Amino acid sequence: MLEIVVETDRRERFVRLPAEDLAGLVRRIGGEGDRFLVLHRIPDLPDVFAQVWHQAGGDYTVEYRDGAADRHFQVMLDDPDAVIVTLTSWATLTGWDDRAAGGASDPGWTTLDMGPAPEIPPLGLDAREREELETRLREVLAGGYTTRAELAEIAEEYLVTADRRPVTRDQARVLADQLWLERVAEQADWRGETDPERLTRAFGALDRAGITARENFTCCRSCGQSEIGAEGEPDARGFVYFHTQCTDSAAAGHGLSLLFGGFDGSSATTAAIGREVVAALGAAGLPAEWDGDPTRSVTVTPLDWRRRLIG
Repeated sequence: MLEIVVETDRRERFVRLPAEDLAGLVRRIGGEGDRFLVLHRIPDLPDVFAQVWHQAGGDYTVEYRDGAADRHFQVMLDDPDAVIVTLTSWATLTGWDDRAAGGASDPGWTTLDMGPAPEIPPLGLDAREREELETRLREVLAGGYTTRAELAEIAEEYLVTADRRPVTRDQARVLADQLWLERVAEQADWRGETDPERLTRAFGALDRAGITARENFTCCRSCGQSEIGAEGEPDARGFVYFHTQCTDSAAAGHGLSLLFGGFDGSSATTAAIGREVVAALGAAGLPAEWDGDPTRSVTVTPLDWRRRLIG
């Protein structure tokens, strides 16, 4: 798997895809509404990305940026295979130093003049507002499911009132990126598989077994119950999920509640799904509390919630 996120002109999002799938996306683009790909490494870092734009019958415009505005490069390629090699090298960093530094494998990068970076005024918040905003952003970061763009949107909107927008979009992006990088630095010291990664493993096993399993799904139980049916395969037997309020609780150290049920609506099926959920959690090395009552949720506790950011 390539440790990247790929976003497409079709608004698709692929996380940790095989190299052959990236190659397929490169070969696919070119038609109306499907002309570009944007790649981010995991975890996403500000102003570090690669992208390709292509219209059928023309060359491929390939770019990458490595932080500052003077580290933004472009090359025109006429062969999708060359694009695939370049993007795969960027994704894996295999031979990338040579490629990007004008070595023998350099495809001919030229520097793009992005102009001077705009000056962004400091936040005009008092100490209380600043603390309130940063506290909320750190809560979202601790949950681990946000992207940099989503975090910046929260930063921009969180303190808005009917007659005041105290944080501009650019200020929000700067603050979000600052706190994002702090969290990335913090998680660099984590070693081995974390509890949220064990949870993802358990959910993957349940999904493959015919139980629709979704993490951080919708904003609340009411929305989750109404939308989970459309998420899985037509032959799914049941479901398990937790919503964003559950995520916040887990990140705050209170354990994680899992909501589950059978799609046939029967108590017997729901109880059977509950037993499978508990078994999958145990197989992944996670403790679960459940008394067997199909009307009660499964609680994963104790739980050390350290979910690595993706972006």
